[in-house]
Amino acid sequence: MAQNISDELRSGSLVYHSQPRPGKIEVNPIKPLGNQRDLALAYSPGVASVCEAIAEDPSKAALYTSRANLVAVISNGSAVLGLGSIGPLASKPVMEGKAVLFKKFAGIDVFDIEMDCGDVDRLCDAIAMLEPTFGGINLEDIKAPECFQIEERLKAKMKIPVFHDDQHGTAIIVGAAVRNAMQLGGKDISEIKIVASGAGAAALACLNILIALGARRENIWVTDIEGVVYQGREVLMDRWKAAFAQATDARKLDDVIDGADVFLGLSAGGVLKPEMLAKMAPAPLVLALANPTPEIMPDLALQTRPDAMICTGRSDFPNQVNNVLCFPYMFRGALDVGATAINEAMKLAAVEAIATLAQAAPSEVAAKAYGGETTLFGKNSLIPSPFDPRLILHVAPAVARAAMDSGVATLPIDDFEAYEERLDRFVFRSGLVMKPIFAQAKAAPRRVIYAEGEDERVLRAAQVALEEGIAKPILVGRPDVVQQRLERFGLNIRPGDDFELINPENDPRYRQYVDAYLQRTWRRGVTADRARTLVRTRPTVIAALAVAQDEADAMICGLEGRFDRHLDHIRGVVGLADGVRDFSTISMILLSKGVYFLADTYVSYSPASEELAEMAIMAAAQVRRFGIEPKVALLSHSNFGSRPTESAEKMRIAAQLVKQMDPDLEVEGEMHGDAALDENYRARSYPLSELTGAANILIMPNLDAANISYQLIKYMADALPVGPILVGAARPAHILTPSVTARGVVNMTALAVVEAQSAGRLPI
Repeated sequence: MAQNISDELRSGSLVYHSQPRPGKIEVNPIKPLGNQRDLALAYSPGVASVCEAIAEDPSKAALYTSRANLVAVISNGSAVLGLGSIGPLASKPVMEGKAVLFKKFAGIDVFDIEMDCGDVDRLCDAIAMLEPTFGGINLEDIKAPECFQIEERLKAKMKIPVFHDDQHGTAIIVGAAVRNAMQLGGKDISEIKIVASGAGAAALACLNILIALGARRENIWVTDIEGVVYQGREVLMDRWKAAFAQATDARKLDDVIDGADVFLGLSAGGVLKPEMLAKMAPAPLVLALANPTPEIMPDLALQTRPDAMICTGRSDFPNQVNNVLCFPYMFRGALDVGATAINEAMKLAAVEAIATLAQAAPSEVAAKAYGGETTLFGKNSLIPSPFDPRLILHVAPAVARAAMDSGVATLPIDDFEAYEERLDRFVFRSGLVMKPIFAQAKAAPRRVIYAEGEDERVLRAAQVALEEGIAKPILVGRPDVVQQRLERFGLNIRPGDDFELINPENDPRYRQYVDAYLQRTWRRGVTADRARTLVRTRPTVIAALAVAQDEADAMICGLEGRFDRHLDHIRGVVGLADGVRDFSTISMILLSKGVYFLADTYVSYSPASEELAEMAIMAAAQVRRFGIEPKVALLSHSNFGSRPTESAEKMRIAAQLVKQMDPDLEVEGEMHGDAALDENYRARSYPLSELTGAANILIMPNLDAANISYQLIKYMADALPVGPILVGAARPAHILTPSVTARGVVNMTALAVVEAQSAGRLPI
């Protein structure tokens, strides 16, 4: 695998893992420890009562400790990704990465444990002794056949879930793909012929789950590096592989591929030749899962067999078989019911949930998250996207129900509706909130022009935008400077080939742009000489003109200079959308408690009630792009009329105007910040309030309040900021801030593309 990493990705990964602190995970306390009483509760003497309660009733550990949400990711480094046997210490970055995925996608805490041991007996003994600490065990990157033996023994010995993801995670996703592909092809799984290339842990687990789904063992043919697995073969055989041995004279993959309905590849790149694919049955399913080079490249496969359905392990082709589709949610469901094992019923439930999700029509909110359009079920959408935020909502409850129905749940869920609501809140509390935006941007990318095209952050963002396929970048910058910096930063994109470059010192459109600028601004006191100077020296003016002239679909600026100066250029060139009073900005912040949108953080010094109402309506429309149902709070020092001041009255009137403008929008005010966010407090003190849940759009009375609140929250709460998001412009235009990171530029690029899509611009 390492030889397939670009120099830029290699160096970037080293920096990512080393700065600002080494590694990817840390342990954070979730209880306060601010005074002597907290210390007495957390440790001695108060903790003794908790210990006594657990000693009396061990099930209370789930109530009083983190065990029920804690998984061990365990490896000995004997079969790490495509790196082979690199040992436990070198495997640690992978295990930390697994921990990050558990936390990010399912909120599960993880300790990664790398064990310097290759002996099956000693490994099993050591892992089994960890049962009091963990709610589940995820075995990772342990070579076959030892992985089979270790999992088999631990499952028999331990009373917590033990799951070898390399086997079962892949198998579950493959099962979902096969189920859906056979449905599309009108085939009965009990009648299909399956040919496997590769007989390692993952391949055999896939075959076993296909049998559980109805495939017949006699219709399965297995090949590996020694050829066909046949009865009597002695080389590279074990009892798990021998279960699939056929009585046959066939010895090569080419000998058994004829008439196959499914090719399952978990072997090596290029082993499935076009002439072999040509001999497969109509509408074949090709699971070419070798990474990074599949057993056959999808484009070559489709040239040979246009009727084929293709899955790979790669993110740059449809139908990516990625284990993150499964393992976070498998453990989420198992932990939430205190499962003593992950059994076949739970795996099959996950298969069904994933397969069904691929076919499901999205909810109204989910559809809005994808711009009103989603990829329909078909040959290019056999399985969901790994970043589909609905996965946890489908897979975890299905697994939990299966655990309960099969008798392995020790903490059954009484109210599944409440459970599913809790999962739903988790989705929109995590960084996944940006994923639908990226998915929609990638579906129909647009031209985005960056005013500060020489800035390192823009150059890095442009490369990411191209790699992820979310936009076609246009940069404003001097060619020699851009080229030097691309080389200095080790970036492999090039002007002319990968992106368009507008040279402010010498561009053939200069006179055209001067005329266009003068036409728009001459009644604002701009002379012809001033127009020539600005078009030559102000990159934001150039970017705005490109958008106004329909040579770009969206613009991003603001990495240098003052916000108000950039806004003045956008106001003069791009202008306001029809019917809009003025620009305003929304700043999105991602906190551990949720996602919030603050307005107006950069434009309106002291907006009137009418401007605040317009701001709230535009903010709600923007929030819906994220698939989030907007809930608006008009904030004040006054709480529901408690202070009869001019500022409070302004916010109260604004709330009334919003209700008139959009009767279906949840809005309340004027109110304190805690009343906006704490439903219990509001229900107790102000039961007649029409706002349900916590507000997610916080409209401030003036610029001071909004900007100060945003900056303090961002730094004191270690929040992830997105924006500022400029609303009210006639075309998508965003002014970022000098503190923005390269990833922040990428986030705003994706959002700008989605806005441009809504404006009806044609895709690239």
